[in-house]
Amino acid sequence: MNVLIPNCSKMIGVMPYTCRSALRQIRALHTATVQNAEAKLKTFSIYRWNPDKPDEKPYMQKYKVDLNACGPMVLDALIKIKNEMDPTLTFRRSCREGICGSCAMNIGGTNTLACISKIDKSTSTSCEVYPLPHMYIVKDLVPDLNNFYDQYRSIQPWLQRKDMKETGSQQYLQSVEDRKKLDGLYECILCACCSTSCPSYWWNGDKYLGPAVLMQAYRWIIDSRDTQAKERLEKLKDPFSVYRCHTIMNCTRTCPKGLNPGKAIAEIKKLLANVSQKPQPDLTASGSS
Repeated sequence: MNVLIPNCSKMIGVMPYTCRSALRQIRALHTATVQNAEAKLKTFSIYRWNPDKPDEKPYMQKYKVDLNACGPMVLDALIKIKNEMDPTLTFRRSCREGICGSCAMNIGGTNTLACISKIDKSTSTSCEVYPLPHMYIVKDLVPDLNNFYDQYRSIQPWLQRKDMKETGSQQYLQSVEDRKKLDGLYECILCACCSTSCPSYWWNGDKYLGPAVLMQAYRWIIDSRDTQAKERLEKLKDPFSVYRCHTIMNCTRTCPKGLNPGKAIAEIKKLLANVSQKPQPDLTASGSS
């Protein structure tokens, strides 16, 4: 359908009423087109569990969503279901842009972000949505991430130096080459998709730090401005923190940001085994402001 859209930038100040009227007609035409289109119903089968009903076992509830009146992503369907069909459905979401990691869940058997997971347009199959696997559930699609965040806190994810200067008095310099070493690490949004796809984390989540946290640990270990690499590695030398990784690589396959936690863990193992050493920084980190 081709619709002639008036050049409103030229019409403003000349015929503002005519311009607004034309835009209203276009919106009305689009709305009517959607309403008159044959409903394209897609079934969404969603995991439900309510802690207020402890005697009721978890179950899958089905909803039919008209894809003609829904956005293209799974998160759009979940929001539509909650707003128009079932306000009791519970899930996390925030940015809608694959940045915050809030809407991490298992969709069609894969851990991913609902906001960047496109709906399969085929109406012959259903879309199955579960919370992240092997996690305690708060309600419906909301997992309990307290242990995950406690593990993240344990690696002290901030810049540490032996010669800390007064805040704001000096900057810490870093060469372009040293900065590039952080690419593929700093982009992690801590959505926990990788950690909850890891069988080792399923069985030893209380002691094994998991792919996401270990990648963040490596991000600070390798940072040329951080001088506590030796101390950071010492904390990882126990039998479980790192060495429960068996290089299954589920973490890398499922990462919605396309990162490689498996490689970061391998680099930590090489540092722990003295197979490799952290290189000296190209620049002296301290510099005048």
